[in-house]
Amino acid sequence: MGDFKNIISFRITFLGYFMITCIFYNPTDSGAVQLTQQNLDMTLASNELVFINFYAEWCRFSNMLQPIFDEAADKVAAEFPEVGKVVMGKVDCDKENSVATRFHITKYPTLKVIRNGLPTKREYRGQRSAEAFANFIKKQLEDPIKEFKDLRELTDLESNKRIIIGYFDRRDMPEYNMFRRVATNLKEDCQFHVGFGEASQQMHPPGQPIIVFRPDKDRSNDLDETYMGSMKNFDEMHIWIAEKCVPLVREITFENAEELTEEGLPFLILFHAPDDLDVIKRYNDIVQNELLSEKQNINFLTADGKKFAHPLHHLGKSDKDLPLIAIDSFRHMYLFSDVKDMETPGKLKDFLQDLYSGKLHHEFHYGASETKTENAGQNAGDKKPTNPPESTFKKLAPSKNRYTLLVRDEL
Repeated sequence: MGDFKNIISFRITFLGYFMITCIFYNPTDSGAVQLTQQNLDMTLASNELVFINFYAEWCRFSNMLQPIFDEAADKVAAEFPEVGKVVMGKVDCDKENSVATRFHITKYPTLKVIRNGLPTKREYRGQRSAEAFANFIKKQLEDPIKEFKDLRELTDLESNKRIIIGYFDRRDMPEYNMFRRVATNLKEDCQFHVGFGEASQQMHPPGQPIIVFRPDKDRSNDLDETYMGSMKNFDEMHIWIAEKCVPLVREITFENAEELTEEGLPFLILFHAPDDLDVIKRYNDIVQNELLSEKQNINFLTADGKKFAHPLHHLGKSDKDLPLIAIDSFRHMYLFSDVKDMETPGKLKDFLQDLYSGKLHHEFHYGASETKTENAGQNAGDKKPTNPPESTFKKLAPSKNRYTLLVRDEL
């Protein structure tokens, strides 16, 4: 009987211990932080960097990612324990539909980076492993600004990159802290450099720091420009530098093709030889001078014709035909008549208008419009449809083998 009582006593004690453990152990204390409408804004405002996994429980890719992302979150929390530095979070998009809408989520899982409360333009599209995520966070937290000790160092900067240069008296100035915050947000779009004290004193009056934009000389004819706004206003400085760092005409690469395709705008692409910098500058000038009003409708791009030989092949062209211009509408590709014609005022704009009106699509299917004389005795129904080249860049969009894509209107 005594043994029986001891067993009962042990079981009650064990059950009590188990219940206490369940009450005080909360699995959400480890892994990524569950973000909701209630705690999201506070989390974004109080951390320099927030890395968010937007997921759906029914999505198999989300389910595959979740334990890996949680493992990475534990590693990052251990390596960067400082409060306000970095948080890895996750959002259940079915439960938090308003949050998903706010961040324009169109596929699961989507991995977004928020710096200083502002979402970056680029999502994380790299390897999905705990190690890769942890390394990505480390890189994101690196100082985005390179310091120069002598003005002569600035002559050796890359001429194919957009560069922001700051000239300051001291590192502990509030103006420099503001500059650093902006640089942290935009470091993927520009290179940032800074000089202090004697290294920069020739470039600015004492106590009056200066910020200068240096364009990518290899790709444009733009001139250096000095920031004239407030050095203590984050929004004003951020807007100005963002406008300078994200050019109207961008270069498409295999690294950014998925991102550009996902923006959903048709491409107007200049295919060029790798060393033909002159045609890139001329194309850049024409787009800025004549097509600025179309930037909400079109992505203006340049592409290395050697690397992107496949789209040229679909157009019946090769690298021997470079340079050339084409539109990829994500349905078909349309070839511009002659790259030399871009110099004729209004010619490229007419090409875009023909895309909007459906004229290019119609002509590819039924041939170019003919005169009445040429048409004499021929019925419109006698025309045989042609086979226009299909879009090649749409194949570089987010893959169904990696994401669950939400249904949306066809591009």
